[in-house]
Amino acid sequence: MSIRIFVTGGTFDKEYNEIDGKLYFKDSHINELLQLGRCKVPYVHTTLMMIDSLDMGDPERQTIADNCRRCSEDKIIITHGTDTMVDTAKTLGDAKLPKTIVMTGAMIPFKFGSSDGLFNMGCALGFVQSLPHGVYIAMNGRVFNWDNVRKNRKLGEFEELS
Repeated sequence: MSIRIFVTGGTFDKEYNEIDGKLYFKDSHINELLQLGRCKVPYVHTTLMMIDSLDMGDPERQTIADNCRRCSEDKIIITHGTDTMVDTAKTLGDAKLPKTIVMTGAMIPFKFGSSDGLFNMGCALGFVQSLPHGVYIAMNGRVFNWDNVRKNRKLGEFEELS
């Protein structure tokens, strides 16, 4: 069975406009990223939205949860902006879906070449195949339960609450 990948935007998929110096969304880089990583795991990807997670609210989180609920796969990866990833993980955790859902993202856009996105996606692929049903966040080689994690904004990394 294949893994479902839902793309929601975030730094993972941002590009840099060399003229005005701003980051923007164009297309998802998920296929390019998985080809670069020589991924041999069957997957299907769907772009749900391309937004910064700071612009994400309850309606967008509900769209993500509804798509997780409706898809036939029980192994799901969600690319998501890191600023509100924990909020979306809570929405999914509270939904108690009988699926393994791993959220991941990047601190540096994939197109910058020095992104952590490739590594984080590789870890998410491994975690989604090996963890029991539940909701998790995979960042920087670590995996966290949805209800025991926060983004430490001073350090720029995710950490356990306890």
